[in-house]
Amino acid sequence: MEQSLNSKFIDIEHAEMSFPTKKGMFQALSDVNLSVAKGEFVTLIGHSGCGKSTLLNLIAGLTIATGGMLLCANREIAGPSPERGVVFQNHSLLPWLTCHENVYLAVERVFAATESKATLKERTSAALALVGLTHAEHKRPHEISGGMKQRVGIARALSMEPKVLLLDEPFGALDALTRAHLQDELLKIVAQTHSTVVMVTHDVDEAVLLSDRIVMMTNGPSATIGEILKVRLDRPRERVALAQDALYTEYRTSVLEFLYHRQSHPAATVAA
Repeated sequence: MEQSLNSKFIDIEHAEMSFPTKKGMFQALSDVNLSVAKGEFVTLIGHSGCGKSTLLNLIAGLTIATGGMLLCANREIAGPSPERGVVFQNHSLLPWLTCHENVYLAVERVFAATESKATLKERTSAALALVGLTHAEHKRPHEISGGMKQRVGIARALSMEPKVLLLDEPFGALDALTRAHLQDELLKIVAQTHSTVVMVTHDVDEAVLLSDRIVMMTNGPSATIGEILKVRLDRPRERVALAQDALYTEYRTSVLEFLYHRQSHPAATVAA
């Protein structure tokens, strides 16, 4: 995807993040610069402790940068907002509520002031249908699988019609087959909703399969963006076909080489 008119839908300039510790201030992120286009799918990848989730939390407004500037749709990110829906590795569903009720809480928060209860329920049902869970809307979290719980979390985020979908390793705790199935489902959902997505992952294959660009983070402390890889694979993408694609293999190798050999030396380059 070539960036053009909407190349700064999310705009991060010289972002810094430090945390107080018993040994003094710990600098997690240093001089992070990144722009994300509207409708683009960007993944953040790197070793544990490289600040991927910290950067995602800054975009979500869950934490506030100690330096630099973060904008979404030309407005400063100064706290959480329904325009930025977040899905974590832990689904965070309320166990005493049904799937429908868990999603309805988010819908009600955003739209209750302007829409009827009937419309709110329609929005909730539509979000669950989008992730293929209409049949489970009256079940509680303990009655469904881990993969289904994550789909409820995605439905809850999408139900708010966010401008940006932020995913923090949403499939990290799932078995390989369930993870692959949900990756395929996410591809279909993003194609249908044209969502702008920023996703944290440790999985190289996941990053190449899903992304328009892969943002590779250097090791912490003072982690920053080392390299950015453009993924020029046509959409829609089919994992079995891509397994035999030479370009897919090239991208996968590039990310692995960075993670194993160049992660400590930021190059500030964009791979073609």
